[in-house]
Amino acid sequence: MFLHTIGHNLRNRVISANFARSYGTTSIYFRKVLHAIGELRNDYIRPPSLETPEKIAGNHRFDPYFKDCIGAIDGTHVRAGVTKDVEPSFRGRKAFTTQNLMAAVDFDLRFTYVLAGWEGSAHDATVLANALTRERGLQVPPGKYYLVDAGYGAKPGFLPPFRGVRYHLNEWGNNPVQNDKELFNLRHSSLRVTVERAFGSLKRRFKIFDDAKPFFTFPVQVDIVIACCVLHNYALSQGIDEFIIPEVTWTTQPIRTSRQQLSDNRALVDHRLQIAAQMWEDRQLMYANL
Repeated sequence: MFLHTIGHNLRNRVISANFARSYGTTSIYFRKVLHAIGELRNDYIRPPSLETPEKIAGNHRFDPYFKDCIGAIDGTHVRAGVTKDVEPSFRGRKAFTTQNLMAAVDFDLRFTYVLAGWEGSAHDATVLANALTRERGLQVPPGKYYLVDAGYGAKPGFLPPFRGVRYHLNEWGNNPVQNDKELFNLRHSSLRVTVERAFGSLKRRFKIFDDAKPFFTFPVQVDIVIACCVLHNYALSQGIDEFIIPEVTWTTQPIRTSRQQLSDNRALVDHRLQIAAQMWEDRQLMYANL
C-alpha cells in the first residue's frame, strides 16, 4: 500500500478501495511504513568513499584534476502543500509552493546526504550553510570537495564552475572549447550532471513528486522525501533499472545565475584557475600529438 501511494501518487481513499481495507487501516499502516523506512536512513544514506571515484580515476578528462572530488551537490524543488499563512515563504521560482530539497550525490547516483523541508524561497547557499551547522549535518573531509553550481560560490569543500563562461560545448569537432575556463566548465558540468540525473531518476520512480498538490501534512511530506531517497538508494543496491536515466541521453541544465552573488574564497578561486590551466595545457599537448 505504501509503495502504491508514493509510486503512483494515489490518495488514501483510492488505496483503501484497491486493497479492500478501511481508510483508517491504510492511513495507519502508511505512517508505520513511512516511519520504518525513515529509521533506515543512516543505513542507506551514507557518506561517500574517500577514494578517487571510479568515474574519475584513470579518465584523462577528469584525472588528476578532480581526483579529490567525492560527489556533487545541488537543490531541487518539490511541490509542497502548506497552510495559507506560510505560503509566501514557500513560493520561490515556481508558480506554486515548494520545498527546497538539497542533496549530495556520489558518482554512482546514490544520495550521500539529504536535507529536506526548507521553504521554496530559500536560497540554495542558505540551505547549504544550514546543512553544515546541523548536528550530524553535512561534513566535507579535509582535502576533499563537492562540485556545486555557480550559485553556491567558491569556498573550501565546494567547487563551482566559472561564472559567465560558456559550457554547452564540445571538446572536439563543432563548437569546440576555446580556452581553459571553457574546458573546465565543460568537464565540471560533465561530472556534476550526476546530481541532476539522481533527482531526475528519483522523480521518475516516485510519482508522488508530480506537480499535483500534496495531500499530506507538510511534516509528512518532508518524511516522504527522505523515505524516497532511502528507497532510491536501496533500489540502486539491487542493480540499475529502467528509472535510472542513462547519461548519454541526459541534457545538462544551464548553470543558474544567482541574484545573490556570493563572495568567493580566494584560495579556492586560485586553485580552480590552476586546475583549468593544467587541464588546458594537457589538452593542447594531447591535441598536438594526434
